[in-house]
Amino acid sequence: MKLFADSATDLPLDFFGKHDVTLLPLRVEIGDGSYDDIVEINSKEVFRRIRKGERPKTSQVSPELFEKEWEKLAKTGEQGLYIAFSSELSGTYSTGAAMCRQMQEEHPELDLVVIDTKCASLGYGLLVMEAVRLRDEGLGRDEIAEHIRKMAGRMVHLFTVEDLDYLAKGGRLSKASAFIGGLLNIKPLLHVEDGKLVPLEKHRGRKKVFQRMIDLMNERGSGLSRQKIAISHGDDEEAALLLKSLIEEAHHPESVEIYMIGSVIGSHAGPGTIALFFQDLDQDSGQAEKG
Repeated sequence: MKLFADSATDLPLDFFGKHDVTLLPLRVEIGDGSYDDIVEINSKEVFRRIRKGERPKTSQVSPELFEKEWEKLAKTGEQGLYIAFSSELSGTYSTGAAMCRQMQEEHPELDLVVIDTKCASLGYGLLVMEAVRLRDEGLGRDEIAEHIRKMAGRMVHLFTVEDLDYLAKGGRLSKASAFIGGLLNIKPLLHVEDGKLVPLEKHRGRKKVFQRMIDLMNERGSGLSRQKIAISHGDDEEAALLLKSLIEEAHHPESVEIYMIGSVIGSHAGPGTIALFFQDLDQDSGQAEKG
């Protein structure tokens, strides 16, 4: 069984090679260059250039790359599972699913399931990590797909950004919502609702935002001590480590993974973003859609 994921997982490049997951990179355009996310440019470089005043643009995985990978899969005769970035934040899922249907007309033997996770960043990355674990334990493709759909429906995303203007300019948030950012050290707290970015609350100062994240873990999480929790950061590891220590003290999770936000997500969220991902293990509704 072959696993596919795109670069919006915000997992590091070496993860894909180490765990035999085929990477489908989104694209980043900055300055005069156009780059494959993770492969040809890293987020630290993107953040450096954002701080200098450059404004990157991003684009979905190309139809040509999907066609190439789906055709290759069809020729091997293996089953495939593509766990995809939220359809509400990128056209990547829709293009991947459409190319799958098109390829199946030419290659009926193509046996591929495409999942719209409605998740982003390490919320999405945790799903891919779990799929790898289940595959390595010997579970079949359809069992893994069903488990990932349920896990996606339980995933909670909480994040704060230094400047909401990046999300507004990238079309991920309304300009009216962005107005609350930057005023008197107001820090927004956002979440993901049915795959979309939605403002949740606003607080004065990062410490209060972090404490509210801990409180929301009590309200929205369950079985936290049995979970692998993830934090992604926009080139601010110190803040990520602080949040990690607060989480470990309050909830004693199985582990807390920290990674830098990838170039595509980072292009829209901006430097200084801190995002937290965990599950509500009592929640079984809102499952990700089957492609």
